Amino acid sequence: MNQFRRISAALAAAATLCLSSLPSSAQGVIKIGELNSYKALPQLMGPYKQGWAMAQDEINAAGGVLGKKLETVFRDDNGNAGDAVRAAEELVAREDVDLLAGTTLSHVGLAIADFARHRKIFFLASGPLSDKVVWENGNRYTYRLRSGTYALAASVVGEAVKLRKKRWALVYPNYEYGQAAAAAFKEQMKKAQPDVEFVTEQAPPFGKIDAGAVTQAIGDAKPDAIFSVLFGSDLTKFAREGKTRGLFEGREVVSLLTGEPEYLDPLKGDSPDNWIVTGYPYASIETPEHKAFIQAYQKKYNDYPRLNSVVGYATVKAIAAGIQKAGSTDPEKLVAAFKGLSFSTRSATQRSGRWTISRRSASTSAARR
Repeated sequence: MNQFRRISAALAAAATLCLSSLPSSAQGVIKIGELNSYKALPQLMGPYKQGWAMAQDEINAAGGVLGKKLETVFRDDNGNAGDAVRAAEELVAREDVDLLAGTTLSHVGLAIADFARHRKIFFLASGPLSDKVVWENGNRYTYRLRSGTYALAASVVGEAVKLRKKRWALVYPNYEYGQAAAAAFKEQMKKAQPDVEFVTEQAPPFGKIDAGAVTQAIGDAKPDAIFSVLFGSDLTKFAREGKTRGLFEGREVVSLLTGEPEYLDPLKGDSPDNWIVTGYPYASIETPEHKAFIQAYQKKYNDYPRLNSVVGYATVKAIAAGIQKAGSTDPEKLVAAFKGLSFSTRSATQRSGRWTISRRSASTSAARR
């Protein structure tokens, strides 16, 4: 009897071991490994994770994908490329995820794209804006959800040219995204307005701006207009310092990302007036899909969505649509399925209510706030 029990226990242990060695998709779940800068960018990541959870709950309540529930394992990349790669390796080797998704900061997105290439695992980059993620440093295993820096800069160039300002100052965070966005704006402005001059470039380290010194340097250069790529706490400090010192009086400002609620909310009464910005005017988007999204989001969280709520939500919907089309979580089949993939989301900000996924993302429209 004791021998029988020992044999039964051994068989049970072997069965457990075999089960744990199976891919997660073979165990009744599809496991997504998500990496992002939760500690470094809390004002973005809170709404992002809420949008993500809302989409995943909707999909699972409707029966999941290919008859399997979606499950997400979240990891913090600490805003650091090295940490991100180590976390990705842990997700693949120990958590046995079926695919990777996420990242917001461009240098982190580039690192994970390279990891995906080496490990031959599918990666949907939800937030990094650097075009290198899908162009110069791109690879067949990496797709991106959002528009890139070139398209984002192009979306405001037309409005910038209409201002008829000759002397421009540039201010941007000194890392991949900021450098690329500033370069794209300069290139496109020179084509559209050949007599344009860039009288100063201020490139403080990301997250460490000396707003007083930057404001003073821009003021000393006497520009007619300012192009800003700052975001997060850098934007908040610059906007407040510039307002206090009168930097924006009589000067036009064109600014990427500033119209997103994540960045406007912290400014409160110091929110800049009459800047040309890109953003997410959630209260004025009248498509039925977007209205339904807002209602569902408010019901679930008793709060209004931010842009990253939409990004998180759309990322999960894209993953589900891609897996459904592929009929599998096999990386090679996902690569083929995501080519030109279109999918519907209630959160879509375009009139058609659709996002399109490809290695080339559509441009983001600019709006004057």
